[in-house]
Amino acid sequence: MTLKEKRRHDRISALNLLNYVCLDEDNNFVQQGMGRTLNVSESGILLETHVAFDRQLTVMLTIGLEDDLVDIKAKVIFSKKNPEGKFESGIEFIEKNETASLVLSEYIKMFKTL
Repeated sequence: MTLKEKRRHDRISALNLLNYVCLDEDNNFVQQGMGRTLNVSESGILLETHVAFDRQLTVMLTIGLEDDLVDIKAKVIFSKKNPEGKFESGIEFIEKNETASLVLSEYIKMFKTL
């Protein structure tokens, strides 16, 4: 029996620092902090942080990709503790501007060719 891949886009291993701001369903500030990407695709990231994220949160991300900073609105899909005691959260992009989409696509393309 083979497992069917559910992802729409390839995930590229990438370690980048990012800033996040979490908002509740009424757009009230919940928390902010720094994290790092473990992998990235055109539709989302796997984010490592020191805190768990609630699935109801909206996450505003500022990601540094090479010399560019991109702002992306996202939602939390899951959050789980890893063996090192940090948290890994699946984050799905829900809103990104054209510039962020272009920078992200170029960044992923660059890593696919390595």
